Amino acid sequence: MMDWTDTHCRVLHRLLTGRARLYTEMVTADAVLRGDRMRLLGFDASEHPVALQLGGSDPRSLADAARIAGDFGYDEVNLNVGCPSDRVQSGRFGACLMREPSLVADCVAAMRRSVHVPVTVKCRIGVDDQDPEQSLRAIVAACAAAGATQFAVHARKAWLDGLSPKENRNVPPLDYDLVYRVKRENPALSIMLNGGILTLDQAEAHLDHVDGVMLGRAAYQNPALLAQIDARFFGDAPRDLDDALTQWCSYVERKLKDGVRLSSMTRHMLGLFNGRPGARSFRRHLSEHSPRHDAGIEVLRDALAFLSLEREAA
Repeated sequence: MMDWTDTHCRVLHRLLTGRARLYTEMVTADAVLRGDRMRLLGFDASEHPVALQLGGSDPRSLADAARIAGDFGYDEVNLNVGCPSDRVQSGRFGACLMREPSLVADCVAAMRRSVHVPVTVKCRIGVDDQDPEQSLRAIVAACAAAGATQFAVHARKAWLDGLSPKENRNVPPLDYDLVYRVKRENPALSIMLNGGILTLDQAEAHLDHVDGVMLGRAAYQNPALLAQIDARFFGDAPRDLDDALTQWCSYVERKLKDGVRLSSMTRHMLGLFNGRPGARSFRRHLSEHSPRHDAGIEVLRDALAFLSLEREAA
């Protein structure tokens, strides 16, 4: 979800669900230590509970970055051992670390010593020619021995040699049963399942076998499904989409005054009304007008009006 789940995206998603835990895009430990921390780590108070995903392979750097994340107020620090992008491989972090479970465990141990919030791990079931039956168990066992108690498992291998990052999201076959078995073997650990989950019906079926489900692109491309989570899985009152939109417009207006470009916020809501009357006009209006340097809140309000007009016409 790199370059997708920035703070504006997460604020929108939080308005749609108060219960789901939100995760940042992956940030490298070196970037945290050397870069613009407010730009990289800053978040809105409304986002809680929110977890920072870190990438890296040096225990000391990751520990320092985790400590900084704790100071920023994150509720969890997640070590990403699943991302297959080219730049991740060249930097020796992400999915290539599936080959080095002892190093990952050292990183987890160092991070845990530096923060008081949970340190969790996101991983694949293996990479390239690894046997997933062995590689997944090895990474879970090593990190659990280092004190990690929560894992998010993308139930696919990552083929670092031969597939592009995009292909790695859907070409390698899913093996949910392996993740189920690892959960049964480790009842004290919290295991979340990730990969190929497109609907809340699918998510609910997986929850018979694991402790949680992580949604990525499905939630981004169809954020309206998030509005069903609180009622369906936590017994809360249903989220009111109109109320969420009112709060979102207030947030956008406030950020515009801070100098944030409209398009950097509205790009995250293009899929919000998929399938509803007026959705195509809504998307077209935002796509055409929000990139203007002087685009203001009226562009968003005019786009939302297409939904009302189509509903009245129907």
